[in-house]
Amino acid sequence: MTALTKYQKLECSGLWRENAGSQRREVIANFGDTSLILSDPKQDMALAHWSLPAIKRVNPAEMPALYTPGPDGGETLEIDDAEMIAALETVHAAIRAASPHPGRLRNSLLGAMAAGVLAVCVFWLPDALVQHTASFLPRTTRAEIGRAALADLTRLTGQPCSAKSGQAALAKLSARLFGPDSGVEIVVVRTAVAQAQSLPGRLIVLPESLLAEHDGPEAAAGFALAARISAEMQDPMLPLLHHAGIGATFRLLTSGALPSGAIAGYAETLIATPFSPPSDAILLARFEAAGLATTPYAQLRDPSGESTLHLIEADPFSNVVPAAIMPDGDWVSLQDICTR
Repeated sequence: MTALTKYQKLECSGLWRENAGSQRREVIANFGDTSLILSDPKQDMALAHWSLPAIKRVNPAEMPALYTPGPDGGETLEIDDAEMIAALETVHAAIRAASPHPGRLRNSLLGAMAAGVLAVCVFWLPDALVQHTASFLPRTTRAEIGRAALADLTRLTGQPCSAKSGQAALAKLSARLFGPDSGVEIVVVRTAVAQAQSLPGRLIVLPESLLAEHDGPEAAAGFALAARISAEMQDPMLPLLHHAGIGATFRLLTSGALPSGAIAGYAETLIATPFSPPSDAILLARFEAAGLATTPYAQLRDPSGESTLHLIEADPFSNVVPAAIMPDGDWVSLQDICTR
C-alpha cells in the first residue's frame, strides 16, 4: 500500500484478547504492508496476523480504541496510541474512497478513481487476498493442500521413505518434540532437499542426509523443530498461494479448493527459497522447552560456527545431559527408513 509508506515501521503496545473467554495480555502491534502483526514482547514470537482491510473498530469515538480482525468479534485488541489509530483509520478511509457511490460521483473524478482502484489491485490486493484467504482456511483444507504440495515435491525427491519401523520412529520423534496431539507429521525424502522444509498442514520434510550421516538424532530433531517454529511465525501457506496466483487464491476462498494444476512447479520455488531461521533467542527458548540441545543443530547449520556461535555458547544443555530424544533402537530404525 504505497499510500501508507510512512507507517511501515510503526508499532505500539496494546491489550489482546484471543477469544471472548480468555484474559487480556500485552502485545506489540506492528503495522505491516498488508497486515497488523501482534507479537509477544517477551518472547519475540508472532501471535496473530490481522488483515488490514478486515480490521473493524467496534467503539468509534471512544478510547482506548477497540478493534477486531473480522465480523465475529471474539478476538479483540485495545490500542490507545494515536498514531497507530490514525494509521488504521487511513486504511479504512482508502478502502471507502475506492468504493462506488452511485449518484454522487462526478465525471471529473472517474479517471482519478479508476487509477486509484487500479493501484490498489496491482500493489495491495494480491497480498491482502492471500493473507485473508490463508487466515480463514480450516485445518482439513490446509492438510489437503499440504499433501498436494508434497506430491509436487516428490517429482524431484522421489516418494517419501516408508519403511514401517522408520515411520513409527518418526511418529515418536514428532510426539517427543511437539506433543502427542500436535498434528505435526514428519516425512523423510532421499534427494533434492538440502534442509528441513515446512509445508501447509503441519508437514515437515527432512532430507535423509540428516539421518544417515550422523551418530544421533539431535541434529535432525533440531532442524525439524526449527522448521516448525518458522512455520508458526510465517505461515507456509502464504508463499504457496503467491505461487498459485491471485485467480487460484480467489477460487480457493470462494469454493474451498484450489484449481487443478495451481500447485504445479511449487517444489522448485520451495527448494530455491533460502531458509530464514528464527532468532537465536526464540530457538534457545524453544529448544530448552523441548529438552533439546542447540549445539548439534548449530554445528550442522553452520560448520564454521560463525553465524551460530551464540547457539553453541548459550546451549541450555551445555553442562547438563538432556533426556534422550529416542531409544537407540528407534534411532537405528529411523536411519534405515529409506532402505526399503
